[in-house]
Amino acid sequence: MSKRDDLIAAYAADLREKCKVEPDMALLTKVAIGLGPAIYNNDSSTVAGSEASELETIRKNFLMKKLGLPDGPELMSGIDAAIETYGRSNRSKYRAVIYYLLAKHFGRESVYA
Repeated sequence: MSKRDDLIAAYAADLREKCKVEPDMALLTKVAIGLGPAIYNNDSSTVAGSEASELETIRKNFLMKKLGLPDGPELMSGIDAAIETYGRSNRSKYRAVIYYLLAKHFGRESVYA
């Protein structure tokens, strides 16, 4: 297995164990590929769920630019719901898992079709 395949398997395990969600492996793979080299960097591969600037970056760069969602308070509430699903106390939140949860939450899986 490649390093990317190993990471995708780790993301799937987190979705099953920490989020109690059975992952759509095709979508999860596309989300991971969409993140490019960021998944291999320890800093960029995770999300700091309590850092406002990090959450703002997710809102602007992922939800608005990538998923094409209009700005509004529902974006931050969606991010909050994804972090809550992952578990606030979980210090290591994979970016690919958060993005997967957000794509599902907002029903924007078609962006990765």
